[in-house]
Amino acid sequence: MEKREAWLSGPIEGVTPLLMPVAHALIQAVDDADAAAIPLTTDQIWLRPGGAASVGFHLRHIAGVVDRLFTYARGEQLTPEQLAYLQREAETGAGPAEHADLIANLRLTIDHALSQLRQTTPESLLEPREVGRKKLPSNVIGLLFHAAEHAQRHAGQIVATAKIIQGSD
Repeated sequence: MEKREAWLSGPIEGVTPLLMPVAHALIQAVDDADAAAIPLTTDQIWLRPGGAASVGFHLRHIAGVVDRLFTYARGEQLTPEQLAYLQREAETGAGPAEHADLIANLRLTIDHALSQLRQTTPESLLEPREVGRKKLPSNVIGLLFHAAEHAQRHAGQIVATAKIIQGSD
């Protein structure tokens, strides 16, 4: 049986149709990232071909950015733990470093994001939100959609970097 892309797999239970593209994009990002990283060894996950960011960085970054943007969408500011995670995203030996641990961390983050999407009402989507120390203006829907597109962008970089790494062996 062929695996369908997330957006062709039907609605996600409990998610308002207005946020279904966010849910599908997050699920697709994890699936694409996982499939691309599976054949790589731990050493390969941390390679930086041509100075590009490593697959490991992108796996950590997707989890971190989704967590941070969804925090802002709830109207909260980042915790010291979230800021520390941000500082460690590119470090090879910091935090989860193996493929299975990186993907488990990413899947857990996406599961939490999906739970938050299920609790997000259509009426709240245009509520103003502030981003970062500078309190830049946004709103709930803007933050959720940016999290999804940002995750997709980095998943694409994982796919491309993994192909380069596999082709260079």
